[in-house]
Amino acid sequence: MIKLSEAEWKVMTQLWQRAPQTMMELTNHFKNTTGWSKHTVLTFLRRMEEKKAIHYEEGERAKLYYPDIERGEAVLQETENFLEKVFDGKMGLMINTMVEKKALSREEITQMYEILRKAEEESRHNGG
Repeated sequence: MIKLSEAEWKVMTQLWQRAPQTMMELTNHFKNTTGWSKHTVLTFLRRMEEKKAIHYEEGERAKLYYPDIERGEAVLQETENFLEKVFDGKMGLMINTMVEKKALSREEITQMYEILRKAEEESRHNGG
């Protein structure tokens, strides 16, 4: 399991949107959005390489960075970590908390109904 910091999530999101990218391409993007310097971006890239979240290949002029984990896989891991840490791994407890605090919009509730309806249909078709 790969744990990403908030800053590393930003880098991964950028690489998921378009890969490969060079360190300078990433630096130029983040200079405008976060103010990160070249050295800051390089530090994140090195850490992410050590975690096996990304890899690079030698390009003509610069290293080309690629993501090594899929977005869906990373999101699932992060969600499971969050649920375990905050709600003792119980999805129902999280949803109940959101409902009690009126933190869900009508649109989000409708989306949840659709997701649950689809899951129920798939469960029926798979004999579960």
